[in-house]
Amino acid sequence: MSGLAVPLWDPGNGQGMRQLAELGLALLLSSLIGWERAAQQKSAGLRTHTLVGIASALMMEVSQHGFSNVLGLDHASFDPSRVASQIVSGIGFIGGGIIFVRRDAVRGLTTAATVWLTCAVGMACGGGLPVLAVAVTVLHFLVVRGYPLLLRKVRTGPTPAAVELHMTCRTGNAVVPRLMQTCTQLGFRILQIRVQQKPGQTDPVRVLLELDGNADTSGLATELLQNDGVIDLALRPSAEPE
Repeated sequence: MSGLAVPLWDPGNGQGMRQLAELGLALLLSSLIGWERAAQQKSAGLRTHTLVGIASALMMEVSQHGFSNVLGLDHASFDPSRVASQIVSGIGFIGGGIIFVRRDAVRGLTTAATVWLTCAVGMACGGGLPVLAVAVTVLHFLVVRGYPLLLRKVRTGPTPAAVELHMTCRTGNAVVPRLMQTCTQLGFRILQIRVQQKPGQTDPVRVLLELDGNADTSGLATELLQNDGVIDLALRPSAEPE
């Protein structure tokens, strides 16, 4: 490599400032997407999406500008698209870790797709396509915020309810099985049940039931409170399947 000039990155030239601007745009857009996911209390939130976005942008910058010192060598080939394809393949590991299946309910698909989209936004920023990056970010908010509202307007029939029941119950007399039976009789499907006891204390216990179904949740709460074993009850919306 004698006689080959290796260009150094200079933040004072136009190319260096453009690269910083592209990384800054990736930071801004991926943070906006991550903020929306964090506001929805999803498993991948602000930090995950931001890191995916800026990392993708950086890898695109490296793909385009990081190998300029070998372009003058004999038998050296240069294909920036190879790095881009590897980014797309690698992001699948993160997306696959977000998706999980419990019984017949699949969760995390939308969040995994959003991580994939954030990767694409970062690649567009690093690839010098800021207009496309901004446009896709706007489309992201349109899809994840606007489509659920549209579906609620066009959907016919009862809307499935996903709820969590947080109860304090007395032990004995098969209280928990009776509560589960009441839920199923009213048309709800039990997705998960957890019973917690305080250390050194056997009564009362905390019971969490995660349900879904088309029945009236207020009627369910009224029916469960009529059980002598239930001390208190809180009904909260559960995270919607994605």
